[in-house]
Amino acid sequence: MSEPRDGVIYVATGDDYRDLAFASLRSLRRHNPDLSVDLFTDRLDFEGADLFDRVHLVPRVHPRAKLDCMPLSRFERTLYLDSDTLIIAPFADLFDLMDRFELALAHDVRRASSLVQQGAGVATPYAFPQLNSGVVLYRKSDKTETFFAEWLDRYANSGLKRDQPALKDILWSSDIRFYVLPPEFNLRRVTMLDAWEPQDARPTIIHSHRLLDHLLEARGARCQDLPTLLVREREALDDEWSRIGATEADRQDLSVLLDGISKGLISPKALPETDRDTSRSRERAAYERYHRRQMCA
Repeated sequence: MSEPRDGVIYVATGDDYRDLAFASLRSLRRHNPDLSVDLFTDRLDFEGADLFDRVHLVPRVHPRAKLDCMPLSRFERTLYLDSDTLIIAPFADLFDLMDRFELALAHDVRRASSLVQQGAGVATPYAFPQLNSGVVLYRKSDKTETFFAEWLDRYANSGLKRDQPALKDILWSSDIRFYVLPPEFNLRRVTMLDAWEPQDARPTIIHSHRLLDHLLEARGARCQDLPTLLVREREALDDEWSRIGATEADRQDLSVLLDGISKGLISPKALPETDRDTSRSRERAAYERYHRRQMCA
């Protein structure tokens, strides 16, 4: 029997991340019931393995195991999903992009920050920021096989914890045909739903760290649905503005608002430049610490 042409893969090691993958899978099945879904993980004997079409062992366990696993997909056209995702609509003709392109990803958020402008050695224009590696659509080909091998090599040699700086570099220098997905296929800033008009977009893939906040210290109850997620994202947005000294009145002033969005600086109460991004940096560090503990468990 031939393999399905299209399919989804998750890469999740450890019980907590497998549980997140289960939640994402359930949302995917509601809207895309006929799509094949595989899991790459660190063990085969776990409850719920039969929910996936196939389960594969990761070649090695480390925080960026997805870089090893993406080229191992059995599908001709593959959608890789991070485990902290929710699927809220059918994928429809998303896979047909691979009839013309070899790779498709969406821009990351916080593009004015040094974190998301960072490369692993290659300088690029501001207008070429990092693309987020939590949702990656690709087709099997010699070019993508070479691309993934180089991505893994550049990441390993970068000395960085995040894989996206190396991804940014290779996309800049590679001749691979890639497409930038619209944000509804990797919706990182869920509060965009508050701004979109009815015909602006069809949100399809939600990708938010709020879905795994419960794994960190003192983060409270687990978030598993879009209404709760949107409430928490709104709270996080208010917190972001308050951290740089923005009042509600500031956020109604267009000139101040634009200055805050582009520079992360609002008023005399604002944080020093060296402290901008501090809250997000602490959050990322917490996720990395948790991930490392999972690797050692």
